[in-house]
Amino acid sequence: MSKRKGRLRNVNIVRKFVHFTVGMFTYPGIALFNKLRIQGIENLKDLPSHNVLFVSNHQTYFVDVITFFHILSARKWGKKERLGLPYYLLNPYTRVNYVAAEQTMKSSWLSRLFLLAGGLTVKRTWNENSSEKRTGLDPSDTRKIQRALDSNWVITFPQGTTTPYAPARKGTALIVKHHKPIVIPVIINGFSRAFNKTGVGMKRRGSLLTVTFKAPLKIDYEASTNDITDQLMNAIEQSKKFMPEVLKGE
Repeated sequence: MSKRKGRLRNVNIVRKFVHFTVGMFTYPGIALFNKLRIQGIENLKDLPSHNVLFVSNHQTYFVDVITFFHILSARKWGKKERLGLPYYLLNPYTRVNYVAAEQTMKSSWLSRLFLLAGGLTVKRTWNENSSEKRTGLDPSDTRKIQRALDSNWVITFPQGTTTPYAPARKGTALIVKHHKPIVIPVIINGFSRAFNKTGVGMKRRGSLLTVTFKAPLKIDYEASTNDITDQLMNAIEQSKKFMPEVLKGE
């Protein structure tokens, strides 16, 4: 069954159907009941169609990446600062994958369906509800992401958790170092206030949701993984220097 799902994820018409279905289901919560503000879309101009890595902070399991898909599809239709009407879902942008924890993507029917939109599941030994040690990505998972970069854009969340200012996994830096993608930092805000963390249900209406695309990073690919990790965390404003003073003593 897993091999069949893997093949389905690579069928464009299946991806388009999933993008349309999930997109129509989530559009009201993102663009009508809340206000989405998109910034820095000009930084995506002239990007190649492959080997582009979007590195973002993480606030919800699903709505974050679903919003990315909305934005990238709307951009394909010439939208910049807002989504507008969702006619872009009739021909969505599907050359994009996203990295997600395997455990999370088995948790509901929605997550299993959303896998068909281009999910790259990875095994992690650490999760937010345990004290297990974080060991990063398995080598086979790293290769999976590298293969996706060969033909698509990839969205990843280096912290691997929705906890703000959590330390990053080294796996993202290893991918950057060895595959040398164009790296676009992204900062999101407002999603944890507006949506449930583990689903797409709303907690609050009228929230301002912001997605800011920064300019591509200038990376020394010969630098150490620690240095690259630090650069990524600074770029998405999740390093300790961005942590509020009230949290530093915890």
